[in-house]
Amino acid sequence: MKRLAMAAMAACLLLVCNLTWAQAKNIGELPWVAGPATGQIGGNATIKVPEGYAFLGPDGAREFNRLTENPDTGIDEYVLAKDDLSWIAFFSFDPVGYVKDDEKLDADDLLQSVTEGTEASNEERKRNGWDSVHVTGWAFKPQYDSGIKSLEWAFRLKGEQSEGESINYNTRLLGRRGVMQVLLLTDQEHLQASVADFKSKLPGFSFNSGESYADFRDGDHVAEYGLAALVTGGAAAVAAKKGVFAAIGIFLLKMWKLLVVAVVGGFAAIRKLFGGKDKDAQP
Repeated sequence: MKRLAMAAMAACLLLVCNLTWAQAKNIGELPWVAGPATGQIGGNATIKVPEGYAFLGPDGAREFNRLTENPDTGIDEYVLAKDDLSWIAFFSFDPVGYVKDDEKLDADDLLQSVTEGTEASNEERKRNGWDSVHVTGWAFKPQYDSGIKSLEWAFRLKGEQSEGESINYNTRLLGRRGVMQVLLLTDQEHLQASVADFKSKLPGFSFNSGESYADFRDGDHVAEYGLAALVTGGAAAVAAKKGVFAAIGIFLLKMWKLLVVAVVGGFAAIRKLFGGKDKDAQP
């Protein structure tokens, strides 16, 4: 019975996620650091990795993107994941400076900009032989928490050949010299549970000493844009306002990630491969 259950799980994985067993095994063999540990996110921040979770440095994250056919972002990413891969969070730091948080957000306008930019980015996806990606709406409209200096929102995405939708749940943690970009990847069915679990881990995140939003001092560099541009593409969104609309498409090409490995009930084979890893989470 147990063997049949495992076979059924593997069959479900292959059907839903379009991964071969070899690809899944390669994902499990990446240099995951199993918790409890502390993940170093570049020279900017740290995050606690509890037991039952795992962490990847930038080399592992790049290979993860390659295995799951997600574009290389061109910057260092760090991964925190539940060890059954029911959700995966990508961390990266954007040194844009201090982002002022006094801007109002228009959800309808932001959705239109991101939808148009994503359609523009599909031309490049096609040239790479990848499926087109379409924004199907908000899963969670932008919301800013002024207390913890955190902006969050989520888009629903659908790949051209995908059966279901992926959820790209974004968090931006504002710091003194830039923004920690966090992308949580999960599916619609498990969105609430995954987001709640992910948020319970965020108190373990901290900017390094002197780098928090409250540490801002006169003379520090101030970003040329506010909260809205964090949703639509940062510097790319600024360029789009100046008539270089293709810039936002290139940004979104690199930003979106399609759900490839998260599975209902978890992926036991990958979970086993996490076991026995070194607890040192240095990148």
